[in-house]
Amino acid sequence: MKIPIGIVDDKSQNRLMFSERLNFSDDINVTLTASNGKDFLDQMKALDFDKRPAVILMDIEMPEMDGIATVQTAKVLYPEMHFLMLTVFDDDDKIFEAIKAGADGYLLKNEKASLIVDCIVQLSESGSAPMSPRIARKTLDLLMNATIPKMQKENAEKYDYALSDRETEILKLTVDGYGYKQIAQKLFLSSHTVKKHIANIYHKLHVTSKAQAIKIATKGGLI
Repeated sequence: MKIPIGIVDDKSQNRLMFSERLNFSDDINVTLTASNGKDFLDQMKALDFDKRPAVILMDIEMPEMDGIATVQTAKVLYPEMHFLMLTVFDDDDKIFEAIKAGADGYLLKNEKASLIVDCIVQLSESGSAPMSPRIARKTLDLLMNATIPKMQKENAEKYDYALSDRETEILKLTVDGYGYKQIAQKLFLSSHTVKKHIANIYHKLHVTSKAQAIKIATKGGLI
């Protein structure tokens, strides 16, 4: 079954280009396009629950209502929906504001269509937080500089999470911004095997997201 997605971008050529590129995939079906946040929210009001997109590709800079404000509002109204920021911006302030607003991932618009599709599938299937490698590195820097609770820091430093060598290797590649299909290709594994390893890593680290795993991995010296 194809994943229904929406595209929110103020430039009509971008909406058309991404619709054509993504609809070409066997995994994706673009079911909604909107020119800005207000347009998106207005369209969502008219949709039945079973007609809502599962993932929204959200631009940041838009007139009337920008992407960050839209995500902040939509996360309250549609908590089951995933929001993937797809933008030309990679500055720290934009990344930080998007994460605070509730964005589930952050990709640059110049990424290959295959990578965008891969990230949409990841987000839809496992709720992981896909990011462009360059964005992942910036996000890691933000996390490294963020203050974490003292107890969490002590636990990260002292607790033995008992990761296998393969799990540690996959965790390192995850921190470096690779998606599970890219990891599979790099390590000559199947995507299913990588997914299973990532699920085991999350279980051992007692986390539910990529961002949380990155924080523990870096603060606890696991990589």
